[in-house]
Amino acid sequence: MLLRKILVTATAAAALLLPATAATAAPTPVPAGAASTTTASTGVGASATNPVIVVGGLSGVAIAYEPLAARLRGDGHRVSIYQLPGLGLGDIAASARSFSGYVAQVRAATGAARVDLVAHSEGGLVSRYYLKYLGGTGSVGRLVTLGSPHYGTYVADIAKFLGLGDCIGIVACQQMTIGSAFLNDLNAGDDTPGAVRYTTVRTLQDELVRPTQNATLADGATNVLVQTPCPLRIVGHLGLVLDGTTYTVIQDALADRAITPNCFAV
Repeated sequence: MLLRKILVTATAAAALLLPATAATAAPTPVPAGAASTTTASTGVGASATNPVIVVGGLSGVAIAYEPLAARLRGDGHRVSIYQLPGLGLGDIAASARSFSGYVAQVRAATGAARVDLVAHSEGGLVSRYYLKYLGGTGSVGRLVTLGSPHYGTYVADIAKFLGLGDCIGIVACQQMTIGSAFLNDLNAGDDTPGAVRYTTVRTLQDELVRPTQNATLADGATNVLVQTPCPLRIVGHLGLVLDGTTYTVIQDALADRAITPNCFAV
């Protein structure tokens, strides 16, 4: 049992620490600040809602978030996907500065005063840095994070434990370690600045955010643990992007409704 746990943890660490493989890196990365190739507008109610930007995570290529974007479009949202520059391996603050330019482009293209953000994993940290330090609170209505290590994850230290160095030199991984200078700065003071509505979603089966409590925020955020209303629901870190129950939480958050997860959604 102990050996199995070590192997599972090591596998999860590799997914967090290693760059995308040739197979997942095949799509051309979206340049920092460039318009996403997956932007679309459908549905009668699209013009009445904020455009939604799906913010990818570490090593997350844009195409991996297309199923989530398609669901949102089906609900009438104008949606684009933001792939982190360099697949998010570099400095998170630098990624946030590039993201700031992208948000400005989306607002200009749509004529919207504000956008809503649905951010997975590292994308949640990029979004929070943008909100806290780059004036983003005036341009964002809602932020929904999915499995974001807001207070770090000890999985980021596994490489050091395995003798592979400090996150194999990956800057973003180093910044996501518990107690890093980056996170101490990001989490100093108010977790939820501005008038933005903050919602976090986490799962007990998250392989990459440990402890899972570190995927929550204080200061008035709505924190949702999938297994609280749905104890039999099994959702992993990447699964949060595809899970039907999680999507019902996203729907409620974007509509400013009370969060009532549908445990049987697919």
